Amino acid sequence: MMKDYEKVIKEFEYKLQGLQQKKLEPIKYMVSGISLCNKTLAKLKSLVEEFDFETIPGEIHFFKHLKSIPMSQLILFTEMRTCELQKPKAGRQYKINFLEKELKKINKFFYRNSDFVYYMEMDYSYLDHQFFSRTHRSKFPVSPLTDYYQFPEFSTSHDMLWAKVKAMYQFIHYLRESLEELKPGQTKKYEQKKHQVLVWTASKTALIELIYALYSDQCVNHGAADLKMITSSFEDFFNIKLDQIYKTYSEIKERRGSRTKFLDELIIHLQHKMDKEEGFEKT
Repeated sequence: MMKDYEKVIKEFEYKLQGLQQKKLEPIKYMVSGISLCNKTLAKLKSLVEEFDFETIPGEIHFFKHLKSIPMSQLILFTEMRTCELQKPKAGRQYKINFLEKELKKINKFFYRNSDFVYYMEMDYSYLDHQFFSRTHRSKFPVSPLTDYYQFPEFSTSHDMLWAKVKAMYQFIHYLRESLEELKPGQTKKYEQKKHQVLVWTASKTALIELIYALYSDQCVNHGAADLKMITSSFEDFFNIKLDQIYKTYSEIKERRGSRTKFLDELIIHLQHKMDKEEGFEKT
């Protein structure tokens, strides 16, 4: 049964990637994203109502790792749409002030939920049965997050909060990009000074392979970082421009033999280094 849930998530990620490639106008993109998220959550909800979960660990895995993927994107798209609609239409400084206030709101959110964020960032699991199963909802009443998808029987005490934490990580990136457009160059000088000695000297294809590996393993911001965010960060860090990452990824998938050529080479080189160092230590 868990495979059915995972199939829905994979389909969602594929459609989300396609939506990102369309390069729609901001509001149209956000509205389309909200629609996609709602349809995906409706599918997951129907599956849960029909089949439920065979075990508590399975239920925890679903609410902690699977439902949070479309749920966090729904919250992100909703916040971005609200931001775009409420942002001042004229006056550069008015826009800057508005965006900076939004960042302050996010800081307050993280401060209010610092204990839970710490629990998740440390990858703890000892309270997962209370946070991410519906068994203990009476002990931890669900606190509604307004304007988001709300179905009590399809929620645990903390799965919505976890989705919002993941969404806010991405929303920060969106706000910073918006500020950069209004205040161009103010952060670039710092980035150039910080990273000027780090240059990616392998192929761009190799870097894209690494980026997709990090994204697929959800090891950046607990899976909250999307491909665009990870790619942008690597571009800044290594002073490189990565074009057509989706096309390159398709070409990587079509390789004959090993499709993870660069990652395989990394493993071999690291193992060789360790073996060599252990040989020196033994002599």
